[in-house]
Amino acid sequence: MTAYTFPSTDVLRAREKLVLDHFHDEVLQNWDDTLATFPHPHYELIASMTVHDGEAEVRGYYDETRVAFPDQNHEIIALRHSADAVIVEFWLTGTHLGPLGKIPATGGRHRTRMTAYFLFDEAENLVCERVYFDQLSILKQVLGHLDRKNPRDLLTLGKAVAGMLAMAGGEPDPRLLPASPHDPGAATG
Repeated sequence: MTAYTFPSTDVLRAREKLVLDHFHDEVLQNWDDTLATFPHPHYELIASMTVHDGEAEVRGYYDETRVAFPDQNHEIIALRHSADAVIVEFWLTGTHLGPLGKIPATGGRHRTRMTAYFLFDEAENLVCERVYFDQLSILKQVLGHLDRKNPRDLLTLGKAVAGMLAMAGGEPDPRLLPASPHDPGAATG
């Protein structure tokens, strides 16, 4: 399939069902079924410039994010099709009840607008979920409820800032660096 060939309606429906099943299974934390939507699980998180490739890394990503946000949920805003992808705009919601990397739990909630590109290859296999979002929006929300006059909340805020600084400055995953406007799936590894 070329970048200008649009798939048939049956293909679009099959892709859409797979993506909706993927979202549904993620909310239920049914990782086996979620992973089964890929022949080779692969996530690209553009905000952090990180890649989770293969079943072990993706399961680790699921575990880390659900420890941090055990009630994580999605509210789909819109779903669109392209020649090689299903594009989903959604709200991601959750309560920060566990550590997120080196950032301690804050108890704060977030509702963050995101876009995910579910990329398909020529054989109609899901090869990548590429997610775009604003990390600062999440951090502002989960930290925003802390009372800066309360010593306990100030300590949490200080630990969160120290955790963010410890996580800052890492090198982006090199698989996300190539610019290939004519091959949107080129960086999927």
